[in-house]
Amino acid sequence: MNFTKTILAAALMLSAGALAYAQNPIINSAYCADPSAHVFNGRVYVYPSHDIPAPYDFSRKDWFCMADYHVYSSDNLVDWVDHGVIVDQNYVPWVNRHSYSMWAPDCNVKDGKYYFYFPADNRIGLATADTPYGPFRCEEQPIQGAGGIDPCIFIDDDGACYLIWSGQGMRIAKLKDNMKEFDGEAKTIQHDTPNRGLKEGPFMFKRNGIYYFTFPWVDENHECLCYCTGDSPWGPFKYQGKIMEQNPQCWTNHHSVIEFKGKWYLFYHHNDYSPNFDKNRSVCVDEITFNDDGSINLVTPTKRGVGVTKATSKIELDRYSKIADQNHAWIEFLRTESPFEGWKTVFRNNDSSRNPIWVEYDRVDFGEKELDSVLVRVQSNVGGTIEIHADSLQGPVIATVDIPGKGGGEWQEIKSPVTSQMKGTHDLVVNMRSGLLMYIDWIKFIEK
Repeated sequence: MNFTKTILAAALMLSAGALAYAQNPIINSAYCADPSAHVFNGRVYVYPSHDIPAPYDFSRKDWFCMADYHVYSSDNLVDWVDHGVIVDQNYVPWVNRHSYSMWAPDCNVKDGKYYFYFPADNRIGLATADTPYGPFRCEEQPIQGAGGIDPCIFIDDDGACYLIWSGQGMRIAKLKDNMKEFDGEAKTIQHDTPNRGLKEGPFMFKRNGIYYFTFPWVDENHECLCYCTGDSPWGPFKYQGKIMEQNPQCWTNHHSVIEFKGKWYLFYHHNDYSPNFDKNRSVCVDEITFNDDGSINLVTPTKRGVGVTKATSKIELDRYSKIADQNHAWIEFLRTESPFEGWKTVFRNNDSSRNPIWVEYDRVDFGEKELDSVLVRVQSNVGGTIEIHADSLQGPVIATVDIPGKGGGEWQEIKSPVTSQMKGTHDLVVNMRSGLLMYIDWIKFIEK
């Protein structure tokens, strides 16, 4: 079997089509990092690296371990489809199959063909396809002259294509029409970011005539995301500040920026599903905004993420937009040994002050149909009552749910009638009106 047939056969044998869901992290079926996002044909495609547990033939059990790449897509930033593996180290002829160094990739389209650039063994390879999700065919050899990691493929308005990567500084080279050879010499990108700490993971984009050169930077102990601006993809670039502050729980961050349906979004990663091991990371997305002068406002990571949640789907309150005093409300894993099952929201009345104990979840679409009831998956030994309000604690009570006590830590699904009809999009506030301790997994509304 020749090489092309081998990689295609392997790809077909791997599963695809699994769904991920809204809120952060956006992928809840695998550890993924370094999300490279692009809009192709009105749909968002994300090409991340894939963190896996270290296998027997990888000695660094405490280090990053990556053997393949998936691609995920969505037309609404809420529902994500896993298209399966597109490149695997075992089917790239020049890659050491024991290195597990398939670091941050990137993909872009030119003249109807999709070009996927990926690093391995401190070199950069290329795979091509006729669709954003493959099947991809790998070149037999890596790109000559591109030694390093974290490739970014930037295509300017005039059609010129540039490969940018991290390797002994940030490097850039213009590509020939075949997209795998340099058209001239590679150069070091000049920028005046303070000369301290690791800089890697370049990502370039253009907005309103301004070139944004962005990258993770270890300004202190962990990577923040920062940006520089210039008048040309070659630079020089002027340092402008940070896009996102460092996360003390996760040493790395890595990102991309896209415009989609009139808004701009920052894709990045944290270690939400693996709080005790930051080499297993998860992809997130939040909105990014610009000022009139082109400067970027600092992005604060959220659990809620982006997009609108349908009232008739499971509303995961643990992905809240706001929360009461965290002595009284917080989140925990449903099962610590199985983090991809998600979290639960804890409501606890542990003092006599009896301030409201609540969680807010914004942007819920109630549609135009009337609702019959609400279903709540809840756990409580002694029971209590919750109220579900629209828009604020003072807003209309959509439903009141009496929760019977049930010992043994068993989950219940309690159904209660809707008492106030909502139309359109509203925020939800869930308030524990009475009770001592309860756990809520999700709520969802049922139409008449």
